[in-house]
Amino acid sequence: MFDNINKPKGLQRVYLAALNSLRAFKWLYTNESAFRQELLLLVIAMPLSFVFNISFKEQVILILAILFVIFTEVINTAIEAVVDRVGLEIHPLSGLAKDLGSAAVMISLMVASSIWLIILV
Repeated sequence: MFDNINKPKGLQRVYLAALNSLRAFKWLYTNESAFRQELLLLVIAMPLSFVFNISFKEQVILILAILFVIFTEVINTAIEAVVDRVGLEIHPLSGLAKDLGSAAVMISLMVASSIWLIILV
């Protein structure tokens, strides 16, 4: 009942959450080459989306498709971090968790590629 007494509220909570997110993005950029590659893809895709004769809505969809890949990579990395935190010994379920996270990234790349193809072709 009294768990929330000292927890930040309102804008202070939002500010602290933003700092945590920025720290996570910095860690991802420093430590995850896949994240850097997907970020580069986003940097290329944003201006590229203006080259094509498509609507603003379609441009937004193209960018969101890449952001979906980045989102999935962040979740995959979180899964890997938790699995590694639990233990470094080889266990079938640990491998499965990491493989499933990787499969999620692959599916997100397939979805993003399909969206780009559907809109541009």
